[in-house]
Amino acid sequence: MKRFNVTVNGKTYDVAVEELGADASAPVATAPVAAPTPAPAPAPAAAPASTVGTGEKVTAPMPGTILDVKVSNGASVSKGDVIMVLEAMKMENDIVAPCDGTVTSIVVKKGDTVQSGDTLATVG
Repeated sequence: MKRFNVTVNGKTYDVAVEELGADASAPVATAPVAAPTPAPAPAPAAAPASTVGTGEKVTAPMPGTILDVKVSNGASVSKGDVIMVLEAMKMENDIVAPCDGTVTSIVVKKGDTVQSGDTLATVG
């Protein structure tokens, strides 16, 4: 047995390693086999043009689930008003109006799953 001191992340460990003789068969290491890569999920379909209103788009900042939609089409909003709530990583995130105006479309509904960059609504 040979003894070594090994330091990992600033902590020192005393390690004993068995030395094998030349006639002893050493274990043969096998190359790790990568797990098969699953096929990528199909991209979500873009919202039909008829459901997206005119104005400034409000997009999802991250993937998540829509917990609540606070406004309806035609609602008047001010910059910073909460228009919906997005749950991501077990946290509730307020999605706010980017400008003063009227909600011209709401593309998602409560319970929908969205990806980062998906259009949620438009404010014009």
